Amino acid sequence: MSSQLSLKGSTRTVTEFFEYSINSILYQRAVYPSEDFVAVRKYDLNLLKTHDDELKTYIRQILQQVHRWLLGGKCNKLVLCIVDKPSCEIVERWEFDVEHTAQGTEEGANGDQAQLNSNQDETQKQIRALMRQITASVTFLPELDDGEDNYTFNVLAYTDANAKVPLEWADSSPAEIADSEKVQFRSFSTNDHQVRTQVCYRVQPSSKS
Repeated sequence: MSSQLSLKGSTRTVTEFFEYSINSILYQRAVYPSEDFVAVRKYDLNLLKTHDDELKTYIRQILQQVHRWLLGGKCNKLVLCIVDKPSCEIVERWEFDVEHTAQGTEEGANGDQAQLNSNQDETQKQIRALMRQITASVTFLPELDDGEDNYTFNVLAYTDANAKVPLEWADSSPAEIADSEKVQFRSFSTNDHQVRTQVCYRVQPSSKS
């Protein structure tokens, strides 16, 4: 029972991180207008989260299913692709690799709440550092073309072959970016999962005529 509670808490932490990461990336990369976002306090940081009802609902539906897959140990990667609408090319590919580690569950079983709290504090610290990196990514990522509604995004989930996949989740190509640059970010760990993050991006021409 304690192990199952630990897994549920870890899955909730990972899913919540995905929610704030997706929102932050969509804001930082101007996929949606800045006025569609409001400041919220999370991880002792000021982060941006959409207040657009349609976008909120879409992200929530995605993450509800990802949460189920993670809880069943069926999801090992989540990918957020930023797509150039006119060309349908992927210009950025944010990868979140998930490893199910199942560490530290005995601590909960032995009732060592102080150690469990310490682990949670360390996880929050690691997520805070990672969110800072995501926020700062605009300093090195190529500037995306100005213009309203130029970009959209897709979310891909990598699941086990025997995972139950709802009809609304269609099969997709890996959506790789050829000859891309890649930047590795910090990772974070919970008692049951480790999440590694990186971004691949298309090197754009230095100027446009």
